[in-house]
Amino acid sequence: MNTLNALIDNHARNQPNAPVLIYRKQNISYIEFKQRCHAVAANLAKLGVHHGDRVALWLPNIPAWLELFFACAQLGAIAVAVNTRFRSSEVGDLLKRSGSKILVFWPNFIGINFHKILGEIDTECLTTIETVITYGKTDARPLGEIDQQPTISYDSLLRSSDTTPVQAQADAGCIIFTTSGTTKLPKLVLHTQSGVEQHARDVAVRFGYDQPNALLLQAIPFCGVFGFSQAVAAVAGGAGMVCVPTFEVEDTIKAIDQHRITQINGSDEMFARLLDARPKPDPFPTVDFCGFANFTPSLDNIVSRADRQGLKLVGLYGASEILALFAGQYPDDTVDARNRMGGFPVSNLTKVRVRDPKNGNLLKTGHVGELEFQTPSLMLQYFNNPEATASAITSDGFFRSGDLGLVCADGSFQFLSRIGDMLRLGGFLVNPQEIEAYIQQHIDVEECQVIGVDGPRGTRPVGFVILRENATTLETDLTNHCLAGMAKFKVPYRIFPVSDFPTTTGANGTKIQRSKLREMAIQMLTTESDG
Repeated sequence: MNTLNALIDNHARNQPNAPVLIYRKQNISYIEFKQRCHAVAANLAKLGVHHGDRVALWLPNIPAWLELFFACAQLGAIAVAVNTRFRSSEVGDLLKRSGSKILVFWPNFIGINFHKILGEIDTECLTTIETVITYGKTDARPLGEIDQQPTISYDSLLRSSDTTPVQAQADAGCIIFTTSGTTKLPKLVLHTQSGVEQHARDVAVRFGYDQPNALLLQAIPFCGVFGFSQAVAAVAGGAGMVCVPTFEVEDTIKAIDQHRITQINGSDEMFARLLDARPKPDPFPTVDFCGFANFTPSLDNIVSRADRQGLKLVGLYGASEILALFAGQYPDDTVDARNRMGGFPVSNLTKVRVRDPKNGNLLKTGHVGELEFQTPSLMLQYFNNPEATASAITSDGFFRSGDLGLVCADGSFQFLSRIGDMLRLGGFLVNPQEIEAYIQQHIDVEECQVIGVDGPRGTRPVGFVILRENATTLETDLTNHCLAGMAKFKVPYRIFPVSDFPTTTGANGTKIQRSKLREMAIQMLTTESDG
C-alpha cells in the first residue's frame, strides 16, 4: 500500500515537464506541482497542521485545491471538501462537525460575498479554526468571529525552500466528503490514503488516463466525489487536467478545442448543453471517452442523441462511500447498455451482491434488490459517527448502498434507483421511472416525476408534470392516457402540473428533490381533503 504522494513522485521523476494542471495562463508541470505541494506542506506544518488535523478547502477547481490536498496528505492531515455553493449554515455545520483547524477560501469567487457568508456563521461553529487562508487578492476581511483569527494569503504558502518529509501512513485518513442529506444532517465520509490511491490507479488504467497525451476536462468540482475521483485518477495515470472553475458552455467548448481534450466526464445535463451548443456531427473530434452520471430523468435519451452526433457516452456509477468512477459500461457496447448506470467495477478485487431489502436474503443473478459492495475503495468510516458506520457496513465488510439494482449474467451490475424511490403498488415493486417514461410519451408533457404517498390504503403514486408551452391538456386526459397503456395499480392517483421541479445543486450536479415533491403532494392532497 502506498501513500498519495507516491502518485506524484513517479511522474515527477519520469515525465517532469509533462503538464498536470492547466488553469487560464498557468501550465503546471509534474515536477513543479511536486515542488508546490511540498512548499505548501512545509508552511502548513509551520501553522501547526499535524497528522489527523482537518483543513477545510472552500475553493473551486483551481490548482490550489489539489496542491492543498496533496500537501495535507504529505502531513497525514485530512482535507475537508466544502462545496462553493454552501452558505453559512452549511459551512458552519461542516466546520464544526469536522473540527477543522484551517479554513481556505477565495473571497471574491464569481462575485459571491464569501466574507459575508462567514460573518453569518454561528460562533460555536468556529471554535476550532486557528488560521484563515485566502486565495487571490483581496482587501476585505471576514466579518464576525472569524475575523479574530490570523489571516494569511495562499501565495505565501508557495514561498518556501523547506522540505517536509512524507509523514503519512497508507491507512491515514485523507479526505472528508459530505453526503447529500435530505431531512437529516449530511454524514461526513472519511477515506484513507490507500483506498484513494489504489482506486485512482484502477480508474486510470480502466478509463485510459495512463495513455500518452491524455488530457482531461476538469469541469466537475473537486469538492464532490465525482470531480475528486477523476482528478486523483488523472494524477495516478500521469494525465493532464484543464481546470474549469465554473461550467460556462461557450468557454468550455473553447477549452476543449484549444487544448484538444481527450476525456470528459460529467452529468447528463452537462453533455446535453454541450451538444445543444454544437449540434453537428463529430462535435468534439479529439475526445476519446465520455462518462456520464444520470441526474436528470428527462434526459434518458442522451446516449442515443450523442451517438447520432458521433459522441459515445458511457454510463458510470459511484457513491461518496466507495468513490466515484467506481464502475462503468464499455464504449464499444450497445446504446442500451451504455445508457445504464452501473457496469463493471474498475477494481478486480470488488465483489458485488444483491440482498432482498424486505427479508434480508441474498438474491441470485438477475433478481432486483439492494446493491452491496466489498471493495478496496470503501470509506474508513462516517467521521465521528460509529453508529451510522456500523449500520452501513455489514459484518463481512460489504457496504449497504441503499441503491436498488441487480447483478447481470456477464458480471456487471445495474443501478435502478434509490430504494426509497421505489414504489410498492398493488403488491408489486414498481420503479417510478417506468410510470414517468410512459406519461412523457404524451405529446403535451415535457417532463414528469412520480413519487409515492402513503395513506390508509397503502402507497399511492402521485405525478407532477411540466407541460409544453401552450398545452391545453387536463389532468383527466393524462389519467386516461395512463389507463390506456398501464396496469391500473400504476396509474397515478393525482397528476399535478407545475412550472418547475424543486432541485438542489451539489458538487456532483443538479438533482431533483423527490423528498420535496413528496411533501408538496402530501400538502396538496391534505388541502383537498380538508376542503
